[in-house]
Amino acid sequence: MPVTAFAAHRIALSAAAALGALALLTACGADTATTAGSGGRAAATRPSATFNEADVRFAQQMIPHHEQAVDMAELAETRAADPEVKELAATIKSTQAAEIALMRRWLHAWSRPEPSGHDGHAGHPMPGMLSDQQMAELEAASGARFDRLFAQLMIAHHKGAIEMARTEQREGANPEAVKLAKDIERGQQAEIDQMERLLQRL
Repeated sequence: MPVTAFAAHRIALSAAAALGALALLTACGADTATTAGSGGRAAATRPSATFNEADVRFAQQMIPHHEQAVDMAELAETRAADPEVKELAATIKSTQAAEIALMRRWLHAWSRPEPSGHDGHAGHPMPGMLSDQQMAELEAASGARFDRLFAQLMIAHHKGAIEMARTEQREGANPEAVKLAKDIERGQQAEIDQMERLLQRL
């Protein structure tokens, strides 16, 4: 994917995530924790002081992984033909943008750096990430071809996220991060099931 193709999207997403994290920190205050809500995968909770390197790695890798999914979902706004594909893409965008903001807040609270680009933690490759060529192919597609390609690529992308989420559930120590990992696995598996059904009729 050319560097400039999604630069504006990433800048806007980073700014929105930063503002969201600032608002959440302000709402929590210095001494008061916020109770997690039952709705949505990225409920606003104050991060626990307990964390380990697996939690840090999970956040540092999942942020750029989610950012690529948001890039893909934004393409559907103008390229998708199927209403269900458009609706699913909008859900993916809003859900994962909220989760990005939450994980950025954790890293800030843990005094750990945010990832730069799509390289993830310490340059380790992340499962399910699309290559530059695949992103360029998706960007060039439209209509029914885009719908099929979007579903195929997003299924692979979601499977990679589930693999990362399962690792966090096994190795993580932070209760909020482990809960998000469980929510990601459950939510993205449901979206995989939906996209597999979509492919049967597209």
